[in-house]
Amino acid sequence: MPSRLETARLTLRPWSGSDAEGHSALVAERGDGPLPVGRSREIIATLLAAAASTGIALLPVDRRDTGAFIGYCGLLVGRACLDEPEIAYELFRSAHGYGYATEAASAVLAAASTTGRGRVWATVRTWNAPSFRVLEKLGFERDHVSADDRGELVWLTRALPRARRSD
Repeated sequence: MPSRLETARLTLRPWSGSDAEGHSALVAERGDGPLPVGRSREIIATLLAAAASTGIALLPVDRRDTGAFIGYCGLLVGRACLDEPEIAYELFRSAHGYGYATEAASAVLAAASTTGRGRVWATVRTWNAPSFRVLEKLGFERDHVSADDRGELVWLTRALPRARRSD
């Protein structure tokens, strides 16, 4: 999967040390409490190492017009597996409602289809209606529901078109 993707309004790129403050603020906005910037740097280092090892990545999402970091989107092993990875995205609340998540995730799915993978998973908490709307627009279908210590988790899947080979 490419480490840089561009859409009409967004740039998805590799993480850098300067993303630690934005990442920390994004995690804090979730309601999980403040995350020390040093801890964000550690998480970013882990994400970079995972990308180097697996060839898939969560990528920071920047608005092209302002260069502002608005969240992340990409693929990870997560609750799935490397052959059928999980798509993940999270944006600042101020970036909700503009179609950025759908735009970024669409670019990630297009890139994933060039890797030869046949399917991508998504997992969403039952309360997260906006994520369900994004995934529905992208063609994901519900597969099953499981539960963990945080409650119910809906598993969705989407087949990827096979990239055409040029002989």
